[in-house]
Amino acid sequence: MKTFVGWTRLAVIGGLTLQLCVAVFAQEKNQQDLGGVIQSSTGLTGAGGSMKATAAKPGQADGMGNPQLGGGRPLYRLNRSDVLALSFTLSPEFDQTVTVQPDGYIFLKDAGGVLAYGLTLEEFCLAVRKAYTGYLHDPQVAVALKEFEHPYFVAGGEVGHPGKYELRSDTSLLEAIQIAGGFTHEARHSQVILFRRVNNDLVEARIFNVKKMLSERKLGEAASLRPGDLIFVPQNSISKIERFLSKPSMSMYVSSAQF
Repeated sequence: MKTFVGWTRLAVIGGLTLQLCVAVFAQEKNQQDLGGVIQSSTGLTGAGGSMKATAAKPGQADGMGNPQLGGGRPLYRLNRSDVLALSFTLSPEFDQTVTVQPDGYIFLKDAGGVLAYGLTLEEFCLAVRKAYTGYLHDPQVAVALKEFEHPYFVAGGEVGHPGKYELRSDTSLLEAIQIAGGFTHEARHSQVILFRRVNNDLVEARIFNVKKMLSERKLGEAASLRPGDLIFVPQNSISKIERFLSKPSMSMYVSSAQF
């Protein structure tokens, strides 16, 4: 049994500037990149082995293990119900507060609808500038994210209280399991699965041998969670799981009905 550890801390900054476009986060959020995997005796292989690469959603994670997914820091992407404040440097009469609607659009004063869902703050800032090009000469706008969905993780399977929990600070895999009520008597401690979204189609899956981690007191090897992570504690042994899998194939391991 081998242990692969390689963690890189990433941080999402509160201010993002692009020439005359300024996009500001209302709150800084520290996120960590998942780069370690602990293998169990199920025949799982590590990086460079037989496991393949995959999964995620806008602004939650980057695919560091799949060359098709690229790399770089994770950036927050706008979600439905997010509230943004727009400030126009030279035209304050256009200042406004907008909300991302259920259809993913926001509606600008005199400029109509603009698709916001899934955009980074920089991309949204450019979209607003483009929308006002016909009304203003060289529009200069600052975008501030005022309200947004708070970071969270989901715990399921053989834990005391399956559900969705706020990710308020740096939280390890072991801490998250305790927050969710700890293991049940039927839990498979040696095969705890961490699912992480990489993009809209792929989910990265990592198996952690928590039993070995605790017995050897190697708590530092526990993964640090990132927003949107799903922890699944199985009841029975899982003989094989690919490191990356498509979102539909997750149903083999996790039933959406339990959340």
